[in-house]
Amino acid sequence: MGGGAAPPQANRPRFSWPNTNNLLIFGDSYSFVQGTRGHANYSFIGNASHVALTPEELLTDEIIPRNTSSDGSNWAEFLTGCYSGLPKNCPRKLWDFAFAGADITRALLAPHHPFTLQMVDSVGQWAKYAARVLDLGGEHTLVAWWIGINDTGDSAGFTNITDWRAYWEEEMQYYFRAVSLVHSHGLKNHFFINVPPEERSPAWVNGNPGAPTLKQHIELYNEVLAEAVKSWERETPGVNAFLFDAHGWWNELLNNYGQYGFENITGHCQCTDDTYFWYNTGHPDEKVHKLLAGEMDRQLLGWSE
Repeated sequence: MGGGAAPPQANRPRFSWPNTNNLLIFGDSYSFVQGTRGHANYSFIGNASHVALTPEELLTDEIIPRNTSSDGSNWAEFLTGCYSGLPKNCPRKLWDFAFAGADITRALLAPHHPFTLQMVDSVGQWAKYAARVLDLGGEHTLVAWWIGINDTGDSAGFTNITDWRAYWEEEMQYYFRAVSLVHSHGLKNHFFINVPPEERSPAWVNGNPGAPTLKQHIELYNEVLAEAVKSWERETPGVNAFLFDAHGWWNELLNNYGQYGFENITGHCQCTDDTYFWYNTGHPDEKVHKLLAGEMDRQLLGWSE
């Protein structure tokens, strides 16, 4: 199953997925894992009222198993083998700073809740309180970025914006300032994931008149993201910028759902029946995450030297 962009430029630094020891993540509910020091059902550690972290808080924070937006394990856990406990004890360490409900920046979209950390704020939290403690610099860390699902959905009903390309390009300015901040700490390998076809989720597919607009928003957002990834890689020496096409992969899975054991792709079931694609109105179930991680692993191996 296809789903990835072309490999990065030939002058990139060496990348080896088998030798990657750490996965650092920024994003939203599709990526968050629950931590014992996190906001319940939203984060691994901290929130907008508790941004500051001590080294002890960070290093003793444990992943709570099967507490993600799928009500099971998610793609990040499958990709690392880090399902519970202290990240430092995992086969591949998972440092997850994704926050459920996050948009890119509060400068353009209001947070879902007073406690929500938008992505740029999560990056700021990591840079100030975690970067030196974790010391992930070098070629053995992959930074994953999966953001935009809430941005495209939250703005789908806006009527005061006439130039949507300009809007997404402004978002990318905030996005890639955050990426550059992480890169400045010596992290060279970056894995960007675009927005899936959320217009096919139960919240939108069952007669929701806004679905065509959301579809257009997502497609344009993904186009602008791809341009921004290429531009950042071109302007930033010594980086790997991989782009994973979750949108294309997702559509292919939905279009051929029977081949993967799914029977229902328009409803949802908060149950253990893995013939449903969706766990709730906006999040896929654990089986989708496992398949997704398998495809990511395949492509990351393909990009390795």
